[in-house]
Amino acid sequence: MAVAEEVKSKGGNKYSLIVPTYNERLNIALLVYLVFKHLRDVDFEIIIVDDGSPDGTQDVVQQVQRVYGEDRILLRARPKKLGLGTAYAHGLKHASGNFVVIMDADLSHHPKYLPSFIKKQQETGASIVTGTRYVRGGGVHGWNLMRKLTSRGANVLAHTLLWPGVSDLTGSFRLYRKSVLQDLIESCVSKGYVFQMEMIVRASRKGYHIEEVPITFVDRVFGSSKLGGSEIVEYLKGLTFLLVTT
Repeated sequence: MAVAEEVKSKGGNKYSLIVPTYNERLNIALLVYLVFKHLRDVDFEIIIVDDGSPDGTQDVVQQVQRVYGEDRILLRARPKKLGLGTAYAHGLKHASGNFVVIMDADLSHHPKYLPSFIKKQQETGASIVTGTRYVRGGGVHGWNLMRKLTSRGANVLAHTLLWPGVSDLTGSFRLYRKSVLQDLIESCVSKGYVFQMEMIVRASRKGYHIEEVPITFVDRVFGSSKLGGSEIVEYLKGLTFLLVTT
C-alpha cells in the first residue's frame, strides 16, 4: 500500500504548512493543488506568508482561497521582504496545528513527500523530520555540476565543523512539533539563508529527536533562483557564528 494511502491524522493531529512566498505567482496554485492531492485524509491548513510580491502572487492566492476556502488557505501577507526566519515566525503566530511543516513555494519541495514525513513522525515520535538529499534514495535534479559541488561542499564543511547529527544541514523541507519550532525560533538569531542551518544545529544541541526522509530536490521550473553570491557570503558568516556560539 502506498504511503499516501496509509497516512491519516492520528489523535487529532493537525498540520500547519507554512509557505513563504516572493514572486511565486506561477507556482503557488500548483503547489496548493498538489498538497491537497497528497494529503487527502489529513487535517491541515496552508499558511502563505507573502512578502509584498509585485508579480500578483497574492491575487493568485486569493483565487485559490475561493476554491479551497479561507479556512484551509490562509494568506498572511507582509508589506516587504523581511527575511526567511521572520516569515516562519509570522506564519507560526497564525498556525492552529500541533505540527508545522515548512517548505518552499517553488515546487523544489514536492508535496508527494509529505505523507512520508508524517508517517516517519508517527512511527518514531520524532520532534523533527527533515528531508535530505544526501542519503540513499535522495538527490538533486536540475542543478549543474558547479551548483551540486557548491551545495555538497557547503554541507561537508558544515558537518566537519559543527557535527549537527543530520546528513543535510542546509535543507529547508521539515516537519516540526509546533512547540519545538517555537522554541527553536526563539533561540535563533539568523534571519536569512543561514536560518535553516541554525535551526537544525540548535535542535541537535538541545537534544531534540530528529529523523530524516530521503527527498529529491528539484530546481525551480518557473521563476528565478534567489540564491546568489551574497547568500554564499552570508552562509560562511553564519557558519562561523554557529561554530563560536553552539
